[in-house]
Amino acid sequence: MLEKIDLYRSVEKAVYRQEHEEYQERLGAVQRRLKEAGIPVIILFEGLGAAGKGVQINRLIQALDPRGFDVYASSRPTEEEAMRPFLWRFWTRTPEKGRIAVFDRSWYRRVQIDRFDGITKKSELPEAYRDICSFEKQLTDDGAVIIKLFLLISQKEQKHRFKRLEDSEETSWRVTEGDWRRNREYDAYLKINEEMIEKTDTGYAPWNIIEATDKNYATLKIIRCVTETLEQALEAHGAHGDKNCVKAAPGDTSDTAEKEADEEKAETGFDQRYQNGVLSGVDLTKTLDRDTYKQKIDQLQKRLEILHSEIYRLRIPVVLGFEGWDAAGKGGAIRRLTSHLDPRGYQVCPTAAPNDIEKRHHYLWRFWNHMPKEGHIAVFDRTWYGRVMVERIEGFCTQEEWRRAYQEINEMEAHLVSSGAVVLKFWLHIDKDEQERRFRERMENPDKQWKITDEDWRNREKWDQYELAVNEMLVRTSTTYAPWIVVEGNSKYYARVKVLETVVEALERKIREVKEKKQ
Repeated sequence: MLEKIDLYRSVEKAVYRQEHEEYQERLGAVQRRLKEAGIPVIILFEGLGAAGKGVQINRLIQALDPRGFDVYASSRPTEEEAMRPFLWRFWTRTPEKGRIAVFDRSWYRRVQIDRFDGITKKSELPEAYRDICSFEKQLTDDGAVIIKLFLLISQKEQKHRFKRLEDSEETSWRVTEGDWRRNREYDAYLKINEEMIEKTDTGYAPWNIIEATDKNYATLKIIRCVTETLEQALEAHGAHGDKNCVKAAPGDTSDTAEKEADEEKAETGFDQRYQNGVLSGVDLTKTLDRDTYKQKIDQLQKRLEILHSEIYRLRIPVVLGFEGWDAAGKGGAIRRLTSHLDPRGYQVCPTAAPNDIEKRHHYLWRFWNHMPKEGHIAVFDRTWYGRVMVERIEGFCTQEEWRRAYQEINEMEAHLVSSGAVVLKFWLHIDKDEQERRFRERMENPDKQWKITDEDWRNREKWDQYELAVNEMLVRTSTTYAPWIVVEGNSKYYARVKVLETVVEALERKIREVKEKKQ
């Protein structure tokens, strides 16, 4: 495909000046409207070496208010970035609503240069493509516009530009041996890029090929593509308003009973098939006496101390998420879990309602910012599952948003695990009577009164709705790679021991797995 493109298209200077000035004015106006509409924009500049990405980025941003965009140059990951999942450094740089992020190279390096250099193995490609498409779809589903530009020049033109750069002392450093190798093996590298485009050219994030031999022609095509794409996005936004307010249609199924259940779910947001779900079968009578508890918790904490050193040595990241009813004992379990860990190697991330900055990003953005690097532990006291619980029930997100969140969350957790992480999620379960007892105990204790709020009592009134939502969440997001562990929590002693036992077993299993692979 790429080899058949006419790379020598050009434009007359007079035509270029006239049209470029017109599109600059339009693009400036579009940027202001994007800010008002709260639409985030991501523009990727990819392509062959010396195709002019830097020049074209500079020409494009001349039309923009510099207060409204950021430019990121994505070379090889730093040591810090290399210790994270490969999408981490891009998730954390996604723009807030109304801003523009321009990437000089991007997440495509993994399936492009890194593949050519042998860093990304062929067996890793299917997963990398899935991760990339999932990433882009999650962003566009949330309202972002992604514009992908691939700048293309011929082998002969590239060689000419490399030589010209090398002839100057000021620019010779920009040409590497890797650049020359890709030029010598131009056809093979072009084929890699062609496969990349074919695998990731989607309706929600299509590729735009830019013939870049004539710089003015490329500039004009780029600014035209960006301006018109964003104008169309604004037109669609104005026509549909908040597209996520549209009620999702019930699933199509031939089974009459399932149709009726889906229709009820579409109207109420709750599927009655989850009424007698996972939580109804939890045995809350399980308990431990104090002496047994103290003996077991001491042994487990000492074991965790050793395992923490081992995962640091083997560079295994760990993500632990805690959810549960108010007063179910999340804080107590987390304190026992971390009491013997090296504080330099873990972080506890309490999750409250999103602040103003977090609200202006994709809902997963704030959690990506706290994902641990290799050898470290991140403990989340409440998690991204708020999307399908409190945000769903209280109406803080639309039905379309929480419906798609199950898949988005599964994909995020799969990416973490494929990057080497251990991911465990705990639901601390108590019954309604036990919760009331603990609420009243807190109210009567001056040292614990701060733990109880009017909102806690209000949430009790929606217990049945939360139970349905939790049952659905457990079924739809408990996976082999990132399982839910339901913890019987009426007995705090039993719950704390079960949490620590589960973490110890999971870490020991992962450590064995890593060591076996190294043998």
